[in-house]
Amino acid sequence: MLILASTSISRKNLLKNSDINFIQLSSFFDESLVVEKNIKDLALKLSFSKAEVIKNKIKEINLREKLQLTSFEILGCDSIFEFKGKALGKPIDKEDAYQRWLEMSSNYGFLHTGHTLLFCELINESKSIILKKEVKKTISSKIFFANLQNKEISKYIDTLEPLNCAGGFALEGKGGKFIEKIDGCFSNVMGLSLPWLRKELLEEGIMA
Repeated sequence: MLILASTSISRKNLLKNSDINFIQLSSFFDESLVVEKNIKDLALKLSFSKAEVIKNKIKEINLREKLQLTSFEILGCDSIFEFKGKALGKPIDKEDAYQRWLEMSSNYGFLHTGHTLLFCELINESKSIILKKEVKKTISSKIFFANLQNKEISKYIDTLEPLNCAGGFALEGKGGKFIEKIDGCFSNVMGLSLPWLRKELLEEGIMA
């Protein structure tokens, strides 16, 4: 059983649409606790922290009785958008989002998603957990944006979608039509590289 250490709707839909059996738990991890200048390393450290929090919380959830589980995998992910060497989170307000899109128009950026996968096992009837294997990787996708008219940007900002998305856009949402090309993993831009996950699960004999 895969445990997604995130409340992300995008990641939830990716797993659901891929017919991967999973449950979703929030880590409620305070991201401000992690300090790292390198954007790729920051994404990876955040993904590990989220997975580790869930691993420590598992003792509060009787997986053996509730789900008849003796082994499980914890997936932690964190995505950061890099533009001109800077990490961009959610826009502060509509004006911030508008100015950002003026710069991104006819330009490109990178979406870095840190992935951490913990393969765990419950010991006998106790709540002790053995970490059998730990896999970590940051996967990056290069995103090319279309040449947008100012009125297009304004109309998009008015939907408020950019204000709720890291980087100020959502590939699977209304902003998808402004993305001309992606170099790299497509699903990674939505917060989770499905090919990477499938590969890692198959290596442990688990069908994704």
